[in-house]
This record gives sequence, C-alpha cells and structure tokens, in this order.
Amino acid sequence: MEISPLTLIAQGAGFFAFIYATMKLVWPPLTQAMAEREQRISEGLAVAERSAHEKELAKSKAVETIREARQQSQDIIRQAEKRAAEIVEQAKQQGRQEGERQLTAARSEIEQEVNRARAQLRAQVADLAVAGAANILKREIDSDAHQQMIDELVKQI
Repeated sequence: MEISPLTLIAQGAGFFAFIYATMKLVWPPLTQAMAEREQRISEGLAVAERSAHEKELAKSKAVETIREARQQSQDIIRQAEKRAAEIVEQAKQQGRQEGERQLTAARSEIEQEVNRARAQLRAQVADLAVAGAANILKREIDSDAHQQMIDELVKQI
C-alpha cells in the first residue's frame, strides 16, 4: 500500500471536516450539558452545606433549650418544695379551724346529696308513673280517668 499525497490530502480534509462537524454539532451540546451538570452539582453542594450549617444551629439550639428546660424544672421543683413547706406550716397552725370547716362543709354536702337523691327518686317515680300510665292507656282509652289518676299520683310525689 502506497501513500500518495492525494490520499494524505483527502484524509486530512476528511479529518478536518470531522473535527469541524464535531466542534459545530457535537461539542456545544456536550459543553452545555456539562455546564448544567456542574451548576446542579454546585447548587446541590451549596444546599448540603447550608443544611449541615442549619443542622449544627438546630443542634446547638436544642442543647440550649434542654439546658434551659432543666433549669426551669429545677426552679419549679424548688418553688414547689418551698410552697409545700409553707402549706405544712399553715396546716399545723390552722388544723382545728380547718377541721371544723371541713366538717361543716361535709355535713352540708351530705345534706345536698340527700336532697339530690330525693329529687332523683321523685323523678324516677314520676317516670315510672308515666310508664304505668302509658301501659294503662295502651289497654284502655279513657283519658279522663287516667288523667285523674296521674294527677293524684303527682300530688302524692
């Protein structure tokens, strides 16, 4: 195989045509794709860096909040202990008076409960009377006689 100058010129022209076509048609989309990819990667790295920074800030903030919460809980415990001691002291001083007041309150509460129970019992009796009247009315229809019986029953309650 012999290499002639015409073959070299033809191959050189073909090579330069290939290079020219590659530079005009293939290279710009490749460089654009690489630039876009580089930009996305740099944005992703920036977001990751910001996230890491925000994570550190949140972590330090959480540690500070926990420390403050512990301090507040200790203050609350101390205040509660102080208040408990005051209450015990007051209870020692006012024991009899408080006992009498509680006894009076208990008696009035018992009286109120008795009154409530009576009222509930009255209501239940009235409900039973109405139920009985309903049963009577189902059997026979004499509304005047039944109304009279209901009125008498209500008066007795």
